[in-house]
Amino acid sequence: MAMSDTLRDVRLFVAAYEERSFTAAAERENATQSGVSQHIRKIEDRFGVKLFARGGGSVQPTPAGESYYRHCIELLRLNEAANRSVGRFGVGLDGEMVVGLMPTMTRSVLAPALARFVALHPNVVVRITEAYSATLTQQVRAGELAFAIVPASTGTVGVKTTRFAYTPEVLVSGAASGRAHMQPVRLADLGPMKVVVPSGQNARRANIETYLASNAVAVERRLELDAMMGTLDFVASTDWVAILPGLMMAQEVERSAARPAGWDMPRRFTINPIADPPLGMDLVLIEPARRPLEPVAAAFLDVLAQETARIGEVWGERAGLYEEAGLS
Repeated sequence: MAMSDTLRDVRLFVAAYEERSFTAAAERENATQSGVSQHIRKIEDRFGVKLFARGGGSVQPTPAGESYYRHCIELLRLNEAANRSVGRFGVGLDGEMVVGLMPTMTRSVLAPALARFVALHPNVVVRITEAYSATLTQQVRAGELAFAIVPASTGTVGVKTTRFAYTPEVLVSGAASGRAHMQPVRLADLGPMKVVVPSGQNARRANIETYLASNAVAVERRLELDAMMGTLDFVASTDWVAILPGLMMAQEVERSAARPAGWDMPRRFTINPIADPPLGMDLVLIEPARRPLEPVAAAFLDVLAQETARIGEVWGERAGLYEEAGLS
């Protein structure tokens, strides 16, 4: 017997039990009185037990009917819950995608973008890979990722590159540094610094070193760290500094601005825009050159770009360059 037939039997039984009448049950369930009677009889024949005592123009449940009703109600409730749980996936797109993001994006933009996307497209399976640009580029070229967001670099064969966003680089130090939070600084005026830098395999390293050398910035010591969370924890608790993408640190800026009067929770970081001259980084979208983005990946990219632009506004920069790039 099909499950739909079984549920129909159950619904008609429940209606008859609650209405105490086959005629009223038929009206409630858009059936005929004879049809309700036949369905009830079928259930009774299946179990070999009477569910109703008939007579006097009404039907009264037997003890077996009472017990059966309690279980039927639970069955109908579970069926409705199952239908509702599946129904919420009936909006938006469906499918699967794997996307690569660098820590600049995963620390700030990913959470709000992902929250919006899964609400719009609950039936899409999303997998995010966090890595630095060299690894992500190779995975995109191999077709393992739908797309990735990485720092701008020289072109790679087999990879299509499109400008995605711009973010200023900022000086990040511990809250005890003594510098005024969010006050622009000229790095050459700060004296010899102990700087945490990414390794030479990181695309940002060459950009940072070129800036330090060309602007006569004195560096006392360098410490290479490619663990972003480790870098932040180390800087927060020592007198070392780091030069990091402003997009990644936007949440700290927003939290500082939103602190109510009397807020006494200590700030972990002092953040200073780099000025005279400024230092910034272009982010690019990379995707396999041999195929266009699937609809689910294009939809996620759209949300990601919108959140990047929104979060980047904290720096007074138009961080999202997505529409200008003609990707929408």
